[in-house]
Amino acid sequence: MIEHDTIELLRECDAGIRMGISAIDEVKDHAQSADLRAMLDGYRRAYAELQNEIRNILHAYRDEGTEPNPLAKGMAWLKTNVMMAVKETDAEIANLLTDGCNMGVKSLNTYLNDYAAADGRAKDLTRRLIELQNRQLKDLERYL
Repeated sequence: MIEHDTIELLRECDAGIRMGISAIDEVKDHAQSADLRAMLDGYRRAYAELQNEIRNILHAYRDEGTEPNPLAKGMAWLKTNVMMAVKETDAEIANLLTDGCNMGVKSLNTYLNDYAAADGRAKDLTRRLIELQNRQLKDLERYL
């Protein structure tokens, strides 16, 4: 049970990070503020570092991680691109990313409960990802 929950929790973190990186990639070039672009670059790097740690553990379990749900990814892409076409502002970028971070924090906390038998490393990585998203939320507030 520990191995199963560990793998599933890490897969969910991996999928969430993929969504986060994708969202940053989709909006970064639309940012008007150099400070916002720099902040997004920093968060992208932080997500990639966590993703590397997660993937290293998954590889030890002979697992490749997982892609985000195609429907969720498609809907996020559609929403982002429609909103950027209508209102290409730093406030809209912050609004879109805030929604994504809020969903991520909620989902990750649910997964921590659902996969309670996961090992300590997986839970620690999940908590670190939640903390990263909460920091991003706080940093985005000034652009809303």
